[in-house]
Amino acid sequence: MKYLKFLLLSSVLFSSVSFAQTLDIKQVTKVIEPKTLNANFRRIGLELSSTDVKNAIYYKDSPVSQLNADSQTLIKGIFDFVLEYETNYFRWDNSVYAEYAETKLKPADEPADTDESADKILFSTNYTQKIWDLKYGSLGPFFDGAYQTEFTRNNGAPRMSVIRGKVGLKLFDGLVFKDLYLAGVTEYDATYSPNVNKTAGEIGFRIEKEIRDGVKFSTDGYYRRYFSFSEYETEDLRYDLNLTARMDVKLNGYLSVGPYLSYRRAHARGTPVAASNFMVGLSFSYSDLFNLIKKDEK
Repeated sequence: MKYLKFLLLSSVLFSSVSFAQTLDIKQVTKVIEPKTLNANFRRIGLELSSTDVKNAIYYKDSPVSQLNADSQTLIKGIFDFVLEYETNYFRWDNSVYAEYAETKLKPADEPADTDESADKILFSTNYTQKIWDLKYGSLGPFFDGAYQTEFTRNNGAPRMSVIRGKVGLKLFDGLVFKDLYLAGVTEYDATYSPNVNKTAGEIGFRIEKEIRDGVKFSTDGYYRRYFSFSEYETEDLRYDLNLTARMDVKLNGYLSVGPYLSYRRAHARGTPVAASNFMVGLSFSYSDLFNLIKKDEK
């Protein structure tokens, strides 16, 4: 907890100093900030995959669909969009991410059984202050606010409803590391009644690398470790590890296809073992970037 408080205080102080410096630069030099405003459709697509779930029986009441799913072959829909605004002094992203995968089984002479293996809606806003320009990217404090929920409830588990805030330090806009951050996390979890307040620490990353013309490798993930809870729920996670990797081969300017891997591992407080979900599959996706500010407007 001392470390978390120190991290939060340091980020606020960094932001204050940087903001004061920014005002001073503007007043003295009166330089017009170059700026970009992009509508970035990172990925809209379908993923055909096979998933292998371990210890799902211990997580049948968990709201995390990936941990209580059956091992199966499935098709998953993905929507990943970010509205990006950037100046010399800060970057501000507003994003919507959604994914859903459902399998329906109809045994002979038995009712149909529906099983979700992925169900997530995430709205987020992320503000990052630029303080230092380094060899591998820009470095500065950031704040992230998000709301996470689901399209539907999974079996008998409640529908997830979480408000999450993060404050920390981030390396971003590098040639390889698009994001690399360390943050303190606070959550207001309204999934259960009474609601649960949580604190955690998190490290995360996003990497993109052009292998050759028309071929791009990308990977992202995070590790979140929870420290404290205001209420006890057996389904609350002790830690959460989420990793993905993908190779995109361009078919044309907008469409791509390629293999991908996904791995999630988490351990709930009320279970003796951790659960994991490993997916391997093929991704078909559309991506495009629209510049919403013309050059003569910069």
